[in-house]
Amino acid sequence: MTQLRDSVFIVTGAASGIGQATAVAAAAAGARVLASDVNAAGLARTAELITATGGQVETALLDVADAEQIVEYARLVGTAHPGRRIILFNNAGVALGAGTFEHNTLEEFEWLLNINLWGVVRMTKAFLPLLRAGGGGHIVNVSSVFGLMGAPEGAAYSTAKFAVRGFTDTLRNELSGRGVQVSTVFPGGVRTNISAAARLGGNRTAAQQSIVNATFARHARTSPEQAAETILRGIARNQARILIGPDARVIDWLTRLLPSSYGRFLLPLIRRTFAPKAALALPDAPMRVE
Repeated sequence: MTQLRDSVFIVTGAASGIGQATAVAAAAAGARVLASDVNAAGLARTAELITATGGQVETALLDVADAEQIVEYARLVGTAHPGRRIILFNNAGVALGAGTFEHNTLEEFEWLLNINLWGVVRMTKAFLPLLRAGGGGHIVNVSSVFGLMGAPEGAAYSTAKFAVRGFTDTLRNELSGRGVQVSTVFPGGVRTNISAAARLGGNRTAAQQSIVNATFARHARTSPEQAAETILRGIARNQARILIGPDARVIDWLTRLLPSSYGRFLLPLIRRTFAPKAALALPDAPMRVE
Protein backbone atom coordinates (compact mmCIF):
# COMPACT_ATOMS: atom_id res chain seq x y z
CA MET A 1 0.00 0.00 0.00
CA THR A 2 1.83 3.05 -1.28
CA GLN A 3 -0.05 5.38 1.11
CA LEU A 4 1.64 3.67 4.06
CA ARG A 5 5.17 3.33 2.72
CA ASP A 6 7.48 5.79 4.47
CA SER A 7 4.58 7.39 6.37
CA VAL A 8 4.39 7.78 10.15
CA PHE A 9 1.53 5.63 11.43
CA ILE A 10 0.45 6.74 14.91
CA VAL A 11 -1.77 4.25 16.71
CA THR A 12 -3.24 4.52 20.20
CA GLY A 13 -4.42 1.46 22.09
CA ALA A 14 -1.65 -0.52 20.38
CA ALA A 15 -1.04 -3.07 23.15
CA SER A 16 -3.68 -5.56 22.00
CA GLY A 17 -6.60 -6.30 19.70
CA ILE A 18 -7.31 -4.13 16.69
CA GLY A 19 -4.65 -1.60 17.65
CA GLN A 20 -1.89 -4.19 17.87
CA ALA A 21 -2.92 -5.99 14.68
CA THR A 22 -3.17 -2.75 12.72
CA ALA A 23 0.20 -1.55 14.00
CA VAL A 24 1.83 -4.82 12.87
CA ALA A 25 0.12 -4.71 9.47
CA ALA A 26 1.02 -1.05 8.90
CA ALA A 27 4.67 -1.76 9.69
CA ALA A 28 4.62 -4.71 7.28
CA ALA A 29 3.32 -2.32 4.60
CA GLY A 30 6.30 -0.02 5.10
CA ALA A 31 5.11 2.55 7.63
CA ARG A 32 7.10 3.68 10.62
CA VAL A 33 4.74 2.84 13.48
CA LEU A 34 4.44 5.00 16.58
CA ALA A 35 2.60 2.71 18.98
CA SER A 36 1.19 3.95 22.28
CA ASP A 37 -0.84 2.53 25.15
CA VAL A 38 -1.07 2.52 28.95
CA ASN A 39 -0.20 -1.19 29.00
CA ALA A 40 3.58 -1.42 28.99
CA ALA A 41 3.75 -5.22 28.67
CA GLY A 42 1.33 -5.34 25.76
CA LEU A 43 3.12 -2.46 24.08
CA ALA A 44 6.43 -4.31 24.35
CA ARG A 45 4.81 -7.35 22.74
CA THR A 46 3.59 -5.19 19.84
CA ALA A 47 7.11 -3.87 19.35
CA GLU A 48 8.47 -7.44 19.36
CA LEU A 49 6.00 -8.52 16.69
CA ILE A 50 6.98 -5.60 14.46
CA THR A 51 10.75 -5.83 14.86
CA ALA A 52 10.66 -9.60 14.33
CA THR A 53 9.60 -8.98 10.74
CA GLY A 54 12.00 -6.08 10.16
CA GLY A 55 9.47 -3.33 10.71
CA GLN A 56 10.10 0.10 12.21
CA VAL A 57 8.46 0.94 15.52
CA GLU A 58 8.67 3.45 18.34
CA THR A 59 6.66 3.01 21.54
CA ALA A 60 5.34 5.44 24.13
CA LEU A 61 3.33 5.02 27.31
CA LEU A 62 0.38 7.33 26.72
CA ASP A 63 -2.91 7.85 28.55
CA VAL A 64 -5.35 9.47 26.11
CA ALA A 65 -7.39 10.70 29.10
CA ASP A 66 -4.44 12.96 30.03
CA ALA A 67 -4.52 16.16 27.96
CA GLU A 68 -1.03 17.27 28.98
CA GLN A 69 0.51 13.93 27.99
CA ILE A 70 -1.05 14.19 24.55
CA VAL A 71 0.25 17.72 23.94
CA GLU A 72 3.75 16.67 24.98
CA TYR A 73 3.59 13.53 22.84
CA ALA A 74 2.60 15.57 19.78
CA ARG A 75 5.50 17.94 20.43
CA LEU A 76 7.96 15.04 20.62
CA VAL A 77 6.60 13.45 17.44
CA GLY A 78 6.75 16.75 15.58
CA THR A 79 10.38 17.24 16.62
CA ALA A 80 11.42 13.69 15.72
CA HIS A 81 9.53 13.46 12.41
CA PRO A 82 9.25 16.94 10.89
CA GLY A 83 7.39 17.21 7.61
CA ARG A 84 6.53 13.48 7.43
CA ARG A 85 3.18 12.25 6.17
CA ILE A 86 1.16 11.12 9.19
CA ILE A 87 -1.67 8.63 9.51
CA LEU A 88 -3.35 9.09 12.89
CA PHE A 89 -5.26 6.01 14.05
CA ASN A 90 -7.30 6.89 17.15
CA ASN A 91 -8.14 3.44 18.43
CA ALA A 92 -7.74 3.51 22.25
CA GLY A 93 -10.96 2.71 24.06
CA VAL A 94 -12.53 1.06 27.07
CA ALA A 95 -15.84 -0.59 27.94
CA LEU A 96 -18.12 -0.32 30.94
CA GLY A 97 -20.19 -3.21 32.24
CA ALA A 98 -22.67 -1.18 34.22
CA GLY A 99 -26.20 -2.30 33.43
CA THR A 100 -28.86 0.20 32.43
CA PHE A 101 -28.45 3.97 32.35
CA GLU A 102 -30.67 4.23 35.42
CA HIS A 103 -27.97 2.45 37.39
CA ASN A 104 -24.94 4.17 35.81
CA THR A 105 -23.22 6.82 37.90
CA LEU A 106 -22.15 10.08 36.33
CA GLU A 107 -18.57 9.31 37.36
CA GLU A 108 -18.69 6.07 35.33
CA PHE A 109 -20.08 7.94 32.35
CA GLU A 110 -17.40 10.62 32.61
CA TRP A 111 -14.61 8.04 32.93
CA LEU A 112 -15.60 6.34 29.68
CA LEU A 113 -16.24 9.56 27.75
CA ASN A 114 -12.89 10.95 28.83
CA ILE A 115 -11.13 8.07 27.09
CA ASN A 116 -13.40 7.02 24.21
CA LEU A 117 -14.47 10.49 23.10
CA TRP A 118 -12.15 13.09 24.57
CA GLY A 119 -9.11 10.93 23.80
CA VAL A 120 -10.06 11.06 20.11
CA VAL A 121 -10.77 14.80 20.20
CA ARG A 122 -7.56 15.65 22.07
CA MET A 123 -5.35 13.52 19.84
CA THR A 124 -6.89 15.01 16.71
CA LYS A 125 -6.47 18.56 18.01
CA ALA A 126 -2.84 17.99 18.96
CA PHE A 127 -1.78 16.19 15.78
CA LEU A 128 -3.78 18.00 13.08
CA PRO A 129 -1.11 20.74 12.73
CA LEU A 130 1.49 18.02 12.13
CA LEU A 131 -0.66 16.44 9.42
CA ARG A 132 -1.02 19.82 7.74
CA ALA A 133 2.72 20.47 8.03
CA GLY A 134 3.37 17.11 6.35
CA GLY A 135 1.28 18.11 3.36
CA GLY A 136 -1.78 16.10 4.34
CA GLY A 137 -2.22 12.70 5.89
CA HIS A 138 -5.14 10.69 7.19
CA ILE A 139 -7.17 10.75 10.41
CA VAL A 140 -8.82 7.41 11.23
CA ASN A 141 -11.14 7.36 14.25
CA VAL A 142 -12.64 4.19 15.68
CA SER A 143 -16.35 4.31 16.43
CA SER A 144 -18.36 1.06 16.70
CA VAL A 145 -21.53 -0.60 15.50
CA PHE A 146 -22.84 0.95 18.71
CA GLY A 147 -22.20 4.29 17.05
CA LEU A 148 -24.75 3.18 14.45
CA MET A 149 -27.40 1.91 16.88
CA GLY A 150 -28.23 2.45 20.53
CA ALA A 151 -26.80 -0.43 22.57
CA PRO A 152 -28.97 -1.80 25.40
CA GLU A 153 -27.06 -1.55 28.69
CA GLY A 154 -24.38 0.43 26.88
CA ALA A 155 -25.51 4.03 27.22
CA ALA A 156 -22.08 5.47 27.97
CA TYR A 157 -20.38 3.44 25.24
CA SER A 158 -22.97 4.31 22.59
CA THR A 159 -22.91 7.97 23.59
CA ALA A 160 -19.15 8.09 23.06
CA LYS A 161 -19.23 6.16 19.80
CA PHE A 162 -22.08 8.19 18.30
CA ALA A 163 -20.13 11.31 19.22
CA VAL A 164 -16.95 9.98 17.59
CA ARG A 165 -18.98 9.28 14.47
CA GLY A 166 -20.42 12.82 14.37
CA PHE A 167 -17.06 14.43 15.17
CA THR A 168 -15.32 12.46 12.42
CA ASP A 169 -18.02 13.17 9.82
CA THR A 170 -17.64 16.86 10.61
CA LEU A 171 -13.86 16.68 10.25
CA ARG A 172 -14.17 14.97 6.87
CA ASN A 173 -16.45 17.75 5.63
CA GLU A 174 -14.29 20.53 7.07
CA LEU A 175 -11.04 19.12 5.71
CA SER A 176 -12.34 18.11 2.29
CA GLY A 177 -10.05 19.53 -0.38
CA ARG A 178 -7.43 20.57 2.19
CA GLY A 179 -5.16 17.55 1.86
CA VAL A 180 -6.21 15.69 5.00
CA GLN A 181 -8.31 12.56 4.54
CA VAL A 182 -10.68 11.36 7.26
CA SER A 183 -12.31 7.97 7.92
CA THR A 184 -14.50 6.41 10.61
CA VAL A 185 -14.11 2.74 11.54
CA PHE A 186 -17.16 0.77 12.71
CA PRO A 187 -16.08 -2.59 14.17
CA GLY A 188 -18.69 -5.24 14.82
CA GLY A 189 -17.83 -8.30 16.86
CA VAL A 190 -14.04 -8.50 16.78
CA ARG A 191 -12.22 -11.05 18.95
CA THR A 192 -10.49 -8.63 21.33
CA ASN A 193 -10.34 -8.39 25.12
CA ILE A 194 -12.42 -5.19 25.38
CA SER A 195 -15.40 -7.01 26.92
CA ALA A 196 -13.25 -9.05 29.31
CA ALA A 197 -11.43 -5.88 30.38
CA ALA A 198 -14.64 -3.87 30.91
CA ARG A 199 -14.85 -1.93 34.17
CA LEU A 200 -17.69 -3.11 36.36
CA GLY A 201 -20.11 -0.48 37.61
CA GLY A 202 -23.77 0.34 38.07
CA ASN A 203 -25.73 -2.79 38.97
CA ARG A 204 -23.78 -5.23 36.78
CA THR A 205 -22.28 -8.09 38.79
CA ALA A 206 -19.09 -9.97 38.00
CA ALA A 207 -21.17 -13.11 37.32
CA GLN A 208 -23.34 -11.24 34.82
CA GLN A 209 -20.31 -9.73 33.10
CA SER A 210 -18.68 -13.14 32.79
CA ILE A 211 -21.76 -14.36 30.88
CA VAL A 212 -21.51 -11.35 28.57
CA ASN A 213 -17.79 -12.05 28.02
CA ALA A 214 -18.34 -15.72 27.22
CA THR A 215 -21.22 -14.99 24.86
CA PHE A 216 -19.27 -12.27 23.08
CA ALA A 217 -16.29 -14.60 22.65
CA ARG A 218 -18.51 -17.24 21.04
CA HIS A 219 -20.14 -14.86 18.59
CA ALA A 220 -17.31 -12.49 17.64
CA ARG A 221 -16.43 -13.83 14.20
CA THR A 222 -13.83 -11.33 13.01
CA SER A 223 -10.19 -11.60 14.04
CA PRO A 224 -8.08 -8.51 14.82
CA GLU A 225 -5.91 -9.37 11.80
CA GLN A 226 -8.95 -9.39 9.51
CA ALA A 227 -10.03 -6.07 11.00
CA ALA A 228 -6.56 -4.61 10.38
CA GLU A 229 -6.62 -5.72 6.76
CA THR A 230 -10.01 -4.06 6.24
CA ILE A 231 -8.85 -0.86 7.94
CA LEU A 232 -5.69 -0.52 5.86
CA ARG A 233 -7.64 -1.23 2.68
CA GLY A 234 -10.17 1.44 3.69
CA ILE A 235 -7.37 3.94 4.31
CA ALA A 236 -5.91 3.21 0.86
CA ARG A 237 -9.32 3.83 -0.72
CA ASN A 238 -10.06 6.89 1.45
CA GLN A 239 -13.35 5.38 2.54
CA ALA A 240 -15.52 7.61 4.71
CA ARG A 241 -16.92 4.56 6.53
CA ILE A 242 -14.91 1.42 7.15
CA LEU A 243 -17.24 -1.38 8.31
CA ILE A 244 -15.58 -4.31 10.08
CA GLY A 245 -17.30 -7.68 9.78
CA PRO A 246 -20.58 -8.93 8.33
CA ASP A 247 -22.47 -7.94 11.48
CA ALA A 248 -21.38 -4.33 11.03
CA ARG A 249 -22.64 -4.33 7.45
CA VAL A 250 -26.03 -5.75 8.53
CA ILE A 251 -26.40 -3.20 11.33
CA ASP A 252 -25.39 -0.33 9.03
CA TRP A 253 -27.92 -1.43 6.43
CA LEU A 254 -30.80 -1.94 8.87
CA THR A 255 -30.31 1.32 10.78
CA ARG A 256 -30.38 3.27 7.53
CA LEU A 257 -33.31 1.34 6.10
CA LEU A 258 -35.37 1.44 9.32
CA PRO A 259 -34.07 4.38 11.34
CA SER A 260 -37.09 4.45 13.66
CA SER A 261 -37.76 0.75 14.09
CA TYR A 262 -34.45 -1.09 13.69
CA GLY A 263 -34.63 -2.09 17.35
CA ARG A 264 -37.32 -4.71 16.67
CA PHE A 265 -34.87 -6.62 14.48
CA LEU A 266 -31.49 -5.76 15.96
CA LEU A 267 -32.06 -5.92 19.71
CA PRO A 268 -32.64 -9.70 19.75
CA LEU A 269 -29.43 -10.14 17.74
CA ILE A 270 -27.44 -7.78 19.97
CA ARG A 271 -28.69 -9.40 23.15
CA ARG A 272 -27.77 -12.86 21.91
CA THR A 273 -24.30 -11.61 21.01
CA PHE A 274 -23.45 -9.00 23.64
CA ALA A 275 -26.05 -9.11 26.42
CA PRO A 276 -27.90 -12.41 26.79
CA LYS A 277 -30.94 -12.48 29.07
CA ALA A 278 -28.93 -14.18 31.76
CA ALA A 279 -26.73 -11.11 31.99
CA LEU A 280 -29.33 -8.37 31.71
CA ALA A 281 -29.35 -6.06 34.70
CA LEU A 282 -32.74 -4.52 34.16
CA PRO A 283 -34.13 -2.34 36.96
CA ASP A 284 -35.46 -4.35 39.91
CA ALA A 285 -35.23 -7.64 37.99
CA PRO A 286 -33.25 -10.53 39.44
CA MET A 287 -30.72 -12.27 37.25
CA ARG A 288 -32.22 -15.33 35.57
CA VAL A 289 -30.39 -18.07 33.74
CA GLU A 290 -32.41 -19.60 30.92
